[in-house]
Amino acid sequence: MRQKMLLLLAVVFGLLAFMLTYKQLEHEKAKIRGSSEERVLIQVKSSMVEGQEIKMTDITPHRVRREKESFNRSREIPWEERSRVIGRRLEVTVIPGQLLQYSDLKPVTLRNGFSAVIKDQCRAVSVPVDPVSSVNNLIQPNDNVDVLGTFRFPDLRGDNSLDTVTMTILQNVKVLAVGNRWGNNYASDSMSGQRSYSTVTLQLYPDEVEMVIFASQKGRLTLSLRNFEDERISKDIEARSVNFKSLEKEIPKYNQRREERRGIR
Repeated sequence: MRQKMLLLLAVVFGLLAFMLTYKQLEHEKAKIRGSSEERVLIQVKSSMVEGQEIKMTDITPHRVRREKESFNRSREIPWEERSRVIGRRLEVTVIPGQLLQYSDLKPVTLRNGFSAVIKDQCRAVSVPVDPVSSVNNLIQPNDNVDVLGTFRFPDLRGDNSLDTVTMTILQNVKVLAVGNRWGNNYASDSMSGQRSYSTVTLQLYPDEVEMVIFASQKGRLTLSLRNFEDERISKDIEARSVNFKSLEKEIPKYNQRREERRGIR
């Protein structure tokens, strides 16, 4: 009987010790989680050599959890900054699975200046903006935007009256600069609160340049800011324009589509 009691007490104390140890471990895990955070960084997919140009197919997102202080000291590049990496050349050789760092990239030299950030076979064109047409001056270099134009056309009825029409001219256009600030220059100015600007410089293909310049002279251009992961080109938008008549006709459809997109039936 005594041996059974001792065995029972041993089991009870063992369970208590296990529960206390488990609680202590969970407490320590919670402390660690509280002082750390998760971020998505840029990881290299395959081996690349010095001087090689980085393309979208060369990188992939990689989630890591670390102490917050280590992120502040790190030179590793966040995934949301990938648009600033694409087209840059490597300063060193990298291996598969390596997390890309700013020091791995060749600097944009002062000798090359702003022209070094323009993609080969593209052109840089500046268009006038105000806080309304530039999303309250929140557009930044390396963002992607849609370019919309609002014009006064002769009314389709054939008389002398004018009809106001808004249409999307170009989709998914890269922003190279805002005002005279670009790249790292913009980051340092933003820290000091200098955000306002009156021009935005876009990266265009040569056959788009004339169209955008003409449109800016004949109407008002507005930039619509995209999510940094959205690179889709919508054929529906290309075929659509809005005037007073179409707006009046389409308003119920707009609201119906919004409900459908939100999952409200």
